[in-house]
Amino acid sequence: MSDDEKGGFISKVIGPKRRWREYKARVARLPENYRTAVDAIERYMMHFVPTDSESSVTMFEDLADLFEQAAADGTPIREIVGQDPAEFVGTFVENYSEGGYVPARARKRLTDAIARAEQEQVDPR
Repeated sequence: MSDDEKGGFISKVIGPKRRWREYKARVARLPENYRTAVDAIERYMMHFVPTDSESSVTMFEDLADLFEQAAADGTPIREIVGQDPAEFVGTFVENYSEGGYVPARARKRLTDAIARAEQEQVDPR
């Protein structure tokens, strides 16, 4: 294996993992309600959005960017995701994948999680 091949292999194996850890650290620093929303969106995307590892990491980094900026601006979660979080995710991932079939149960779980995050924002305890 040449040095170029080794470098490509290592970046494929290590690069996305390092970027994933960095993404998770960024999400962990978000206020709790934004973190709840991102975790729900992440879980939804992990199960129902087919992508390759490189575009997945980029997609999640962009999600973190969006929520970091929203948290900094004080943008309400519902203003970010709208009334249908599954539709938000579908629109969000269009630039990263071909999309996929999403069962109604998964849509409901995402919608309920966003509602909880919104409630935490309105009624922090």
